[in-house]
This record gives sequence, structure tokens and C-alpha cells, in this order.
Amino acid sequence: MLQNRVTPLGDIIRTNARGAWMGNRGLIHNKQQEINRSFRLKAWIICLLKFKDRHRPVMAPGQYTELFFLDEATAFAAGHRPCAECRREDFIKFKSFWVKANAGYSFDMKTPVGKIDEIIHQERISEDGSKKTSKIAAGDIPDGTFILQDNNPYLVWNKKMYRWSPEGYGKAIPLPATKEITALTPGSIIKAFREGYLPQIAL
Repeated sequence: MLQNRVTPLGDIIRTNARGAWMGNRGLIHNKQQEINRSFRLKAWIICLLKFKDRHRPVMAPGQYTELFFLDEATAFAAGHRPCAECRREDFIKFKSFWVKANAGYSFDMKTPVGKIDEIIHQERISEDGSKKTSKIAAGDIPDGTFILQDNNPYLVWNKKMYRWSPEGYGKAIPLPATKEITALTPGSIIKAFREGYLPQIAL
């Protein structure tokens, strides 16, 4: 069992559970197929499981490390975004929502995506390499956002929250009665969700 499944906290774990998406952060494994770093590139992407009949062994020596996600919302929470090659249409849609929602950066559709990756990278990783979180108003959480409650990741959907596990989600429970909640999904991505981008979820 390889260590290649990503959690909403951005951790990479071992599990037999399957994922709906693939992605990568560059080459982060060694010749023994062991994860030896959390990332190599700032472009953390979400890819299709199948694309143009391409086939390759997982964690091949010297090649990028294939990572897998329960759903797109999980990948976004970890700090990934759609691939510009295998998910071109989704990439353009996400970029348009992100640019509009984050107008303070004065980016447009001609802005290199690397600049957006830089912003997302600052939002997902602290200086010590730990997962960066933010505070969000409890009444202003868009669908698809992940929050942290009792040290566990929960997906917010239709004003309810669902505890995440590698196999799927638990039953719907009410959001906590607090003014602020800790968000796992990077802030600029939350704004893109609020603007109208709706991530795929495994509910």
C-alpha cells in the first residue's frame, strides 16, 4: 500500500480507499516509493484519473508523484487547483472565478497561473511547513469548503457539515453555533467558491 492519498489537511497517508481524482506536487518520493518531502512545486494540481490513454506506473523513479483525492473539495482544501492540461475547461472556469473573486490582486485571465499558485501556496503552508488555516464567519461559508472542528476535517454543504474520512463522509450534522469557524480551504479558493465555482464532492 503506497502513501499517496491526500487529506483535507494536506497530509499524505496510506489507505486502501480509492480516489476520484489524481494530482501532484512534483517529485516527492524516493526510489523505494516513499514520500520524502511534502512538495517540490508550488503548482499543486488536480488531474483526471484517465487522460488520452496515457498509462504509467505509479511512483516511477524520477517521475512526479501521483497523489489521489476522495473528491475535488478535498483536493481544494489541501491547496490544489485544476490542471491546465487534462482539465482545461475546469481550469479556465476556476481561474475566471478566482480572478473575479480576488480582484484585489488586479489579476486577469492573461495573468500567468504561477502567480495564482504563489498566492495559494502562501495560504496553505506556514513557515514551519504545517497546514495554514484561517477564520471565517460561520454564516458565510460557501458549499465545498472544509472546516476544522474538534481537530477533525468537515465538509460544509447545504448549511450542514459532514465529517471526512478516506472512505467518504459521515452523516450530516448542524454547523457549530459560533460566530467564527476555522477554515482549512485556502481563503482565495473559498472566495472563488463564493463567486460560483462548485467543486465536485463525494456525497
